[in-house]
Amino acid sequence: MILYSWLFEGISALPKTAIEAVKLAKNAKDKEREVREPRFRLQDYVLILKPRVMSLVIFTAFAGLLLAPGSIDPQTSLISLVCIALGAGASGAINMWYDEDIDQVMKRTMSRPIPAGRMLPKEALLYGMVLAVISVATMALFVNQMSAFLLAVTIHYYVFIYTIWLKRRTPQNIVIGGAAGAFPPMIGWSTVTGDVGLGSIALFAIIFLWTPPHSWALALFRRSDYEAAGIPMMPVVAGERATKLQILIYTICLLPITLAPVYLGISGALYAVVTVGIGFEFARRVWILWREDGVSSAKSLFLYSILYLFLIFAAMIVDKAFLIPII
Repeated sequence: MILYSWLFEGISALPKTAIEAVKLAKNAKDKEREVREPRFRLQDYVLILKPRVMSLVIFTAFAGLLLAPGSIDPQTSLISLVCIALGAGASGAINMWYDEDIDQVMKRTMSRPIPAGRMLPKEALLYGMVLAVISVATMALFVNQMSAFLLAVTIHYYVFIYTIWLKRRTPQNIVIGGAAGAFPPMIGWSTVTGDVGLGSIALFAIIFLWTPPHSWALALFRRSDYEAAGIPMMPVVAGERATKLQILIYTICLLPITLAPVYLGISGALYAVVTVGIGFEFARRVWILWREDGVSSAKSLFLYSILYLFLIFAAMIVDKAFLIPII
């Protein structure tokens, strides 16, 4: 009893700072233990694939698959979409591996699994490489060679052309590199037809021309992030006014191209009405950004641009079920 009393008095006599230090050390160990639990690891293996980007990729690929002439069995369609999703995820994982250094600097990316210390870079690289091989091989075996080839081109384009070559070297990085994000509907189309038709090129062009206004709107209100990371985005290199002009030019090019599916007969009146309506709103927001002195409306434009692309392809899908030709 005397020993226990002595120990109790000794602990009570410790300075509060020492006791707090012990508590902090214990909390740190608990957090470290939690990070190692499987459910947290699983979450990181999902996050490393850029699931939000992946969801849009799957959606646009599905639209291309649905609009393509001909028919295909549901099982092959599902395999194709899963392969496209895995290929997009593989590209995202390898991108995060390569961009580890700049992700640690940028506020919007520093919480990603690698810069946050929850995943080793080599894990992400290996994970991405394995998924890339599996997605392309499965597409070749169970769908067709053309779709597998386009998927392989997409992955290589995003990793080598955009991520490694262009992103850190030129303000035109997302213009040229944006082609990688425009391939999915073309892959969906080739799943059905086995080739690349004018319809798939039109879908490709819509995403290709949409990418610069979308990405530069983000770069305008996240300019400090890109400056800190040393990425030569258009606002960093050319300034706000020049970036706004580029957004305006690409928007003028984009709007008529969104009606290309109507000209080609793969979409009808419903799609045309929706596209003109949402296109007018997109142009209005771009004009507001162009006219204002600062960049206060850039974030609003960026967020609407995501909805805009989603609604374009959603309109294609709905229109396919109720195709009303334009005479």
